[in-house]
Amino acid sequence: MSNNSYSQLPARFKKPSIFSFAIYLLVATAIVLSFQGAGFDASFDLKRTLNSMWIFLSEMFPPNFSRAKQFTEALWVTLQMAIAGTVIGVLVSFPLCWLAAKNFAPNKLLYTLSRGLISLFRTIPDLIWALFFVITVGLGPLAGTLALVIDTIGFCGRFFAEAVEEAEPQPIQGLQALGANKISTIFCGVLPNVLPSFTNTSLFSLEKAVRSSVVLGLVGAGGIGIELKVSMDTFRYDEAATIIIAIFLMVLVVERLSAWIRGRLL
Repeated sequence: MSNNSYSQLPARFKKPSIFSFAIYLLVATAIVLSFQGAGFDASFDLKRTLNSMWIFLSEMFPPNFSRAKQFTEALWVTLQMAIAGTVIGVLVSFPLCWLAAKNFAPNKLLYTLSRGLISLFRTIPDLIWALFFVITVGLGPLAGTLALVIDTIGFCGRFFAEAVEEAEPQPIQGLQALGANKISTIFCGVLPNVLPSFTNTSLFSLEKAVRSSVVLGLVGAGGIGIELKVSMDTFRYDEAATIIIAIFLMVLVVERLSAWIRGRLL
């Protein structure tokens, strides 16, 4: 091959325009400023941070199982909160998703209101909802369960509605051509199509609720989070280690069980 053929090869990188270069420069500046704002600047002492972590971890082990019974009871409450919040949230999301789907919403106003409600529930973090319900209904698992209901509606409502919008149109059109009403079309034409997606979303929501329910306890919304906060506030780090291990095992079991159910159903 001649040298001329090599010279005709395209350049590996195209020279950016002035506008593109300015965009790249702005993005790079934003990344650098983000690291500085997050504390990763010249004052960050990695050696001191690692040393503090080592001291903290050494105080956590070995774990203290003297209050294992109380922790197990609190863990069971946490799991109950997650299950109850997910079930209620899924049940509410089911009728709501049809109003939030463009192809089944009765009118644009209901569609806009339903989508807006789902967006509101998704936008506000579940920790904020937990604080709201702690103030309104008091401390305890009820506040955490209600917060999980709202969070589940925001999660499932969106994905249920998108699954309905993406459903195969042929069965729907066929039933409508035969004169089927909207209820018959939903249960005979759409639901069999979207049921796997609904099942997946519901199970993922349960996994999400289990993890969230632990955090909600930190603000007084019941469950094992309260025990974890007390242990950390009173510097009983060995008890905190026991709680963290218990939380890890609970989340792991729920995730494995959820994966098994998805495999069996789908």
